[in-house]
Amino acid sequence: MDYLQTKGRIFDIQRYSIHDGPGIRTIVFFKGCVLRCKWCCNPESQEYAIQNMRVLGENKTIGRDVTVEEMIEEVEQDFPYYYRSGGGLTLSGGESLCQPEFARDLFRAAKERGINTALESMAGVPYKNIEAVLPYLDTYLMDIKHMNPQKHKEFTGKSNELMLENARKVALSGQTNLVIRVPVIPTFNDTVEEIQAIARFADSLPGVKKIHLLPYHRLGQDKYNGLGRPYLMGDVLPPSAEQMETLKKAVYAVSGLDCQIGG
Repeated sequence: MDYLQTKGRIFDIQRYSIHDGPGIRTIVFFKGCVLRCKWCCNPESQEYAIQNMRVLGENKTIGRDVTVEEMIEEVEQDFPYYYRSGGGLTLSGGESLCQPEFARDLFRAAKERGINTALESMAGVPYKNIEAVLPYLDTYLMDIKHMNPQKHKEFTGKSNELMLENARKVALSGQTNLVIRVPVIPTFNDTVEEIQAIARFADSLPGVKKIHLLPYHRLGQDKYNGLGRPYLMGDVLPPSAEQMETLKKAVYAVSGLDCQIGG
């Protein structure tokens, strides 16, 4: 089957994950992204190009080209875990929809083998890229980072109009379970007012029932050093558990969404 030979560029595979979708999952991380979020925990994902990164004092090649067939063979190895837990395959990045044909064909291969599919994405791509994967997608975990286009651009490099438009189109399509996720970043979007604005928008989307608040962390900081790049959020501390609970209550105050911390 020709689609099994579709090629894509990845930089990591994480197995036995209990995040980024239901059950136990295998997460395939794609190279390339259209955003440059200041807090990004996978800076090695941003460039599509294959890179070198210093890891624990040694040079490591980041990025490799694979086929759908190679990937689905690896994903299938954990089928018993998916079957028992309701898990499956999640595509992440970077932004996997920057490689729409590879994402579509990998999801197609998974569905033909009875494997649940999920996508972690911020939807800042042409809608045709999203439309290509929807027939094979069970859960869309969509990042909505801010409702203010200027502040969104200041912290991510791009405005948010396309993402919000695509979120509404995906919701109206009714083709997938759409879950809104918010990375909670101090100095960017961690006020009650900012989170409530996102919650109101999410609550207006047809069929959306869940919102996840993902607390900022600094686990990717060493990667910036390895890439020879400055980490722009070095002075920013993660939100406290108490603050996250306050934001969760704020979501319930303005919406009917099921809100959880983490995801």
